[in-house]
Amino acid sequence: MPVAAIIEERLSQQNSVFGISEAVASDGHFGDAKTTIFEDQHGKLQAIYSGDSILDVEALCRLTQRQLSVVSPAAIASICDQLTLERLTTIPTVLGLELIVDQRLLDTTELTLDSGSKHYVITINNEQFRNLIGDAQTGTYTVLESELVTSSLEGVNDVNQITMAIANFTQLRIKQRLQDTVEFPPMPETAQRILKLRINPDANIQDLTDIVESDPPLAAQVVSWATSPYYAAPGEIKSVHDAIVRVLGFDLVLNLALGLALGKTLSLPKDSAQGFTPYWEQAIYTATAIEALVGAIPARDRPNMGIAYLSGLLHNFGYLILAEVFPPYFSNICRYQEANPYSNHCHIERHLLGVDRDQLGSWLMRLWDMPEEVSSALRFQNDVEFDQQHGAYANLLFIAKRLLRKHGMGDAPLVDIPAGLYARLQLDPERAEDAIITMLESAEELEIMVSNLAA
Repeated sequence: MPVAAIIEERLSQQNSVFGISEAVASDGHFGDAKTTIFEDQHGKLQAIYSGDSILDVEALCRLTQRQLSVVSPAAIASICDQLTLERLTTIPTVLGLELIVDQRLLDTTELTLDSGSKHYVITINNEQFRNLIGDAQTGTYTVLESELVTSSLEGVNDVNQITMAIANFTQLRIKQRLQDTVEFPPMPETAQRILKLRINPDANIQDLTDIVESDPPLAAQVVSWATSPYYAAPGEIKSVHDAIVRVLGFDLVLNLALGLALGKTLSLPKDSAQGFTPYWEQAIYTATAIEALVGAIPARDRPNMGIAYLSGLLHNFGYLILAEVFPPYFSNICRYQEANPYSNHCHIERHLLGVDRDQLGSWLMRLWDMPEEVSSALRFQNDVEFDQQHGAYANLLFIAKRLLRKHGMGDAPLVDIPAGLYARLQLDPERAEDAIITMLESAEELEIMVSNLAA
């Protein structure tokens, strides 16, 4: 049988009648169900729930009357190793853990379940599924993701939604202006000077050098970037001027310096979702991935490389805002993300707050008078349908993040990238895949850049 021995054994014990078919991933999971393992002082609990939903951790805790937390990725790997599984299975009782099943799964006539093998799923009818779960607890502890999707084209409502979320959090009146409700630090002076330089038609290399060198930590980072083995620059890079002229170029340094200056405005949160890529690592890999993708587009169709790179560096800036504005809720968001590792984080945030990080990041970019290309890229980076002015930058983010997630990097949903999106950018899918693979071959060099930045 093409499934693990433990699967065959459990199904045979229950005299289950089932079919086997080739596994096809959907949003990172296989079949109609997903599973998450929790634990508390009483032991482990496996939750099996509908694949089109996110697991509501608080609802599950209320239903079970337990204070549950998601087990670590290492613990999941250990369970799979012990049972000779390639990933967690959604077939009930196989893992030998206490079980709770989402009521939505019991309302279907037939289910396709993950066998724990890379290649196969099993299909079973409702009666057989109920027989497998036996007297396991059932209940409703999920929310349909379709209920949490809002059209990204309703961007004009962002400020209202953000204000409402903050008002609900702080108990302030909704009519209070957002700028008065949240005390964000002002844009750094260095970033302000770079923005002015960006729109100056007479700007030259010396102007940019002077601005960057006026901020010693930023200057050190730019030089460090240029001396990174990733760029393999010949000779010794001794100054910001060298970094611009000999390695990175005016446009890239201008946008790199702007992104680094803004990225240091808000502190990294102490809490984070385990099993996901840290902030600066994700920023650098995404920016570098976009740089590689732009290089794979025919020259006549390429968007501005510097703006594309800047969008990649800042794409997750809303994450820092979430931690800054909603500190108690941020930890909750992290726990939900651990429980729903393949769900769109924006859906989780809307469920808990009524607003998501993309809206917050885009709003602050506009408040700071950042280029419209960047604010649009942040706002619509998860909208596959976005095809308005400056849409190329958002589309590049959509593709880059999902290609990186295929290689275990970042937190984007694992979904197929439509052929039409590649066509919109004049980007060949195979060249895009090859560009990312080539980039990841330099992972060691990129990690040096990450460590220098996160220090």
